[in-house]
Amino acid sequence: MQRLRAGLARTGSSITQVFTGAQIDDELYDELEAALLLADTGVKATEHVLTELRQRVKASKATEASQVRALLEDVLTQTLAPLQGRLVVGAHEPTVVMVVGVNGAGKTTSIGKLTRHLAEANARVLLAAADTFRAAAREQLSVWADRNQVEIVSQEGGDPAAVTFDAVNAGRARGVDVVIADTAGRLPTQTHLMDELKKIRRVITKADATAPHEVLLVVDGNTGQNALAQVQAFDAALGLTGLVVTKLDGTAKGGVLAAIALWATRERQAQRPLAVYFIGVGEQLEDLQTFDAREFAQALLG
Repeated sequence: MQRLRAGLARTGSSITQVFTGAQIDDELYDELEAALLLADTGVKATEHVLTELRQRVKASKATEASQVRALLEDVLTQTLAPLQGRLVVGAHEPTVVMVVGVNGAGKTTSIGKLTRHLAEANARVLLAAADTFRAAAREQLSVWADRNQVEIVSQEGGDPAAVTFDAVNAGRARGVDVVIADTAGRLPTQTHLMDELKKIRRVITKADATAPHEVLLVVDGNTGQNALAQVQAFDAALGLTGLVVTKLDGTAKGGVLAAIALWATRERQAQRPLAVYFIGVGEQLEDLQTFDAREFAQALLG
């Protein structure tokens, strides 16, 4: 919790300052609106939060700013709750996880940290180095494989879909619990590159008709509302099941998770829920944490 609070300090400071010596009046709500927008909560989510807050303040007959702050924590928790979920492995052998994201979001590093978590839980993991376009990607993933003492399927200059296909078959043959495919970074606006990811997804299904069981998007929390745009684009193309939100430490834009939660609840057309499986609040392995709506709301408010 201390790491989470420290990571979200810049986001939370602008919100908590609103309540210092404040009265419950229109000025309080105006300042709170500005603070939420500054934290990249987005217009729709900010309107939703403030509408809910006003109703709760009225219903509770609150008279102190500290009471409003406590009610805001409840509203934020309720807003973020649909994103709460856990990555579950074991229902399929192996569980196939396809990981996507734009370059620079921390995708390969997040895979390394996730692999460590799984390995420490005694899960056998096989990595697929399907990012064959970036020169150092295969080497970077190999370092994580060595560090975590897990196997890796890799081909120099190979077709990404073929590498992933081989990895799924190898995972089944070797009896591993989880196959994680690291794909090349993609900008969602580049249609031909997104088509490559769709191809990888189709080829995974040829190797295992039930796979991929998870499609995770790694998104940089520093990008604010652009993070929501990325989630929407990748979900439309691939059908996301989960998110890993990185680099929340030091950012002032942590409110974007409320915008993502509201979109996922109101507008996303999908049978499966969209969960934030992990959030990154630092460089250390333990800084990749599971997402808890209440803890996140508390950290947002300092």
